[in-house]
Amino acid sequence: MEGGIHKAESTEFRDLLYLTSQQPFILRLAFSAGIGGLLFGYDTGVISGALLYIRDDFEEVEKSTVLQETIVSMAVAGAIVGAGAGGWMNDRFGRRPSILIADLLFLAGSMVMCFAPAPAVIIVGRVLVGLGVGMASMTSPLYISEASPARIRGALVSTNGLLITAGQFLSYLINLAFTKVSGTWRWMLGVAGVPALLQFLLMLALPESPRWLYRKDRKGEAEEIMRKVYPPDEVEGEIEALRVSVESDMAQERSLGGAGLAGTLRKAFGSVVVRRGLTAGVLCQVAQQLVGINTVMYYSPTIVQLAGFASNSTALALSLVTSGLNAAGSVVSMFFVDKAGRRRLMLLSLAGIVACLAMLSGVFFAVDSHSPDVSPAGTALFGANATCPEFAAAGAGWTCTQCLRAASECGFCADTDKLLPGACLAASDEARRACRGAAAGRREWYTRGCPSSFGWLALVALGAYIVSYSPGMGSVPWLINSEVYPLRFRGICGGIAAVANWTSNLLVTQTFLSLTQALGTAGTFLLFCGVSAASFLLLFLLVPETKGLQFEEVEQMLGSKDYKAWKKFDPKA
Repeated sequence: MEGGIHKAESTEFRDLLYLTSQQPFILRLAFSAGIGGLLFGYDTGVISGALLYIRDDFEEVEKSTVLQETIVSMAVAGAIVGAGAGGWMNDRFGRRPSILIADLLFLAGSMVMCFAPAPAVIIVGRVLVGLGVGMASMTSPLYISEASPARIRGALVSTNGLLITAGQFLSYLINLAFTKVSGTWRWMLGVAGVPALLQFLLMLALPESPRWLYRKDRKGEAEEIMRKVYPPDEVEGEIEALRVSVESDMAQERSLGGAGLAGTLRKAFGSVVVRRGLTAGVLCQVAQQLVGINTVMYYSPTIVQLAGFASNSTALALSLVTSGLNAAGSVVSMFFVDKAGRRRLMLLSLAGIVACLAMLSGVFFAVDSHSPDVSPAGTALFGANATCPEFAAAGAGWTCTQCLRAASECGFCADTDKLLPGACLAASDEARRACRGAAAGRREWYTRGCPSSFGWLALVALGAYIVSYSPGMGSVPWLINSEVYPLRFRGICGGIAAVANWTSNLLVTQTFLSLTQALGTAGTFLLFCGVSAASFLLLFLLVPETKGLQFEEVEQMLGSKDYKAWKKFDPKA
């Protein structure tokens, strides 16, 4: 997928500073297109906080985990369609129009969500935003790559990856800023329209990708743009390099015989190099999602509440840490992936992920096992009609955990000393207000997790999980996918891997809350721990090391008769 993080060498960053000072047009171009990455990251993060307040405003959302999952995951479903449509639109209409259309979709989706009168309308807005995200995730890095000088291309495309994590961090800050404002979630979701509008206006003043123009035989326009991008002493050489590259690409396409998608797929899967490369590439992309990262990015505040922090604003503030660690990990990866190697970095990352998920599972098991008791007398203070029906039938002997798992949707009103016995009430807006009211002592209302003295351990494990994930499994799978496919099949194989990534993302996002209800939070993280351990084994057996190898040498390695992914390949042997 073109939306992956391209690896930049340290010399590229030095050249970037020099070239952009000489040719400021390059920086304007990269910044304008890079806003697409910011939008991608913002949408990933903003829904995690907005969901807390959407639940408060719509009782049907509060009582339905499937509806909550749908609100979150429909953007992912839209992104799958948007990424597929974006690939066709990029080739048919150009990179610049595709970015403009993505901005309009994002702006429309933001406005629909901002003024949504019902959960169904929010879902429509999420689909529109997802379509824009899917198109932007493919098109923005492609546009930057094709319109930037070769020797700083990696550094410029890497900034797109950094802007994705920056967008996630910004979304948590904005979520936190609007917690005390009337219409909280509407502002959180509506603000996303501002950068989309900004990018739309900036892109109107920018040219099309010179590579796309050259392929469409609009060579004069392409050369004019390149004279703005390259220093005068480099222009002619770069124009010649572009001509050679485009003609080579077109020759590769002719070698496939114009057989269409089906014919290209048959030829691709008929090659042992492609089969082995695709196995490694798709495995990395699927593992990236199935280790559970988007449960953290989409549901981070909810997980914090499951750990015993009931306040929405507290949950958002604590979740800000995970987003910051994710952004820092992306920077670390850029500097270490060529030193440590792709395979080793992913395996080390997965080992850390397994340990952290096991710790999270243990912490949530302790939270469930040591939750406060339910006080019959304390519950009776709120009146018989407010009491949770199942607790009323049981009479006594319940804990907070049993209260929250009651079939009729109940909540726990904690004592002023949160670890002492509290009240088990039927979940409703009236019960929540009564619990938080002055007459009851302004207590905390829990519907996701119970008060606990172990909650801080969950935050430590969550932070360690992000630190383990981000430098390895967060960015390296995209790099592997840019290196393991033969040039003539790179587009189709990259598309297959991207669809696998988005589909796995959708699976995890749509099932997480349901899993926590069916298996418990501890059981859900234990499941992710088992999947991560299996991923470690499969990556060890099936993903080769590509560090330091040229594309031709990677193809030679994958095609060798004695190929074993875990064995170091010597191209000179």
